[in-house]
Amino acid sequence: MLKAGDRLLVATHNRGKLEEIADLFGPFGVTVVGAAELGLPEPEETETTFIGNARLKAHAAAKASGLVALADDSGLAVNALGGAPGVFTADWATTAKGRDFAVGIARVWSELEAIQAPEPRHAQFCCTLVLAWPDGQDVVFEGIATGRLVWPSRGSEGHGFDPIFQPDGHDITFGEMDRWEKNRLSHRADAFAKLVAACFP
Repeated sequence: MLKAGDRLLVATHNRGKLEEIADLFGPFGVTVVGAAELGLPEPEETETTFIGNARLKAHAAAKASGLVALADDSGLAVNALGGAPGVFTADWATTAKGRDFAVGIARVWSELEAIQAPEPRHAQFCCTLVLAWPDGQDVVFEGIATGRLVWPSRGSEGHGFDPIFQPDGHDITFGEMDRWEKNRLSHRADAFAKLVAACFP
């Protein structure tokens, strides 16, 4: 497993996600490098599950770099929408000019309004982490954060759909929290806690 002093490749080009993961690894002495820094391409996410896409990205990065690689696939699952957007969360924010999460947020709310979904509109952020080695081994860790969706969106912290997600037990959204507080509560933190328990007992 991982240990202090290791160099870990995080298979993402998302700066916000990379910073969040680097923060989480900070206390354990692991040096985090992003795929963009190494000039690695983003593989096409062709799977239909979080674990499938995370595994695809982790193994591609590990094989290309020779490093242990961590990939995540995460998304928003809205109860009243049958778990959508789910694995297609980023696609809901895709426009002709690239990803615009304000567009994705508006689409989620519009679809809830179209079916007159009752309040509270429950949702979960889901995260699957896959840690892969160049020899093809991997381990999987899954986490969730439960909450409800709010409108209008609130806050400019975080990224993605954070401004409409209010986690259970809190009266502010992920978009209104500083990243330290969010990192303690998030779906990624839940999955990461399981990784830490396995790697740094």
